[in-house]
Amino acid sequence: MAAGTANRIHPTAILGPEVELGQGNTIGPYVVISGPVRIGDDNFFSPHVSIGAAADVRGHHLDPGWDEPTRDSGVVIGSRNVFKEFASVTQGWAHETRVGDDAFLMGKAHVSHDCTLGNGVTLAHTAVLAGHVTVGDGANLGLGTVVHQRAWIGAGAMVGMQSAVRADLPPYAVSLGVPARPTRLNTYRLDLLGVAAADHDAIAAVALGGGRDLDRVPDDVRSPLEEWVERRDGAAAAE
Repeated sequence: MAAGTANRIHPTAILGPEVELGQGNTIGPYVVISGPVRIGDDNFFSPHVSIGAAADVRGHHLDPGWDEPTRDSGVVIGSRNVFKEFASVTQGWAHETRVGDDAFLMGKAHVSHDCTLGNGVTLAHTAVLAGHVTVGDGANLGLGTVVHQRAWIGAGAMVGMQSAVRADLPPYAVSLGVPARPTRLNTYRLDLLGVAAADHDAIAAVALGGGRDLDRVPDDVRSPLEEWVERRDGAAAAE
């Protein structure tokens, strides 16, 4: 649906009083959006999607945001995202839960409180994020992936199906297993970004090999690797 068009809202959908919509959104049957929620343009919400339910925190207040204002920190959703059947995103607790632009959340995918999803993120069916998880731009989490609270998954990462993410994962890497461990570069993603094959070794040295030399890494992919080095070294120092 083109930007600038009216929102299409099924009569069985429920939107709370603190829900703000952009334009061109499609909201299907039995969708429930509880505020405070801010939504951009041209998003698609399939039947039975839940956005803005109370944070998944034991003892947290439970306000009926589909009927009245709440005390929650809110959800912010960008534009051109797709939420398939029974996908869910819960309210922020410490800060807003955020979904960027162009995400694709398949059936029963769950984004818990205080998570941050970058742009172009894919969560396959039944992928589950615990609270305070960060997923970088273009990351792809496979079927049934589960992610421990406060984990960080770098931009362009791919996580194999039914993996259990218990620690931070590097950008531009394929990780899998229980617990999930990086195994190789995500060359598919690097190709999409236009990164030359000649630069792969420099990226692998940082993402997979424990290196810190970012001078040979292309500018377009350097920032996520800088953040990875900082987090990796910080975690090592804390041990």
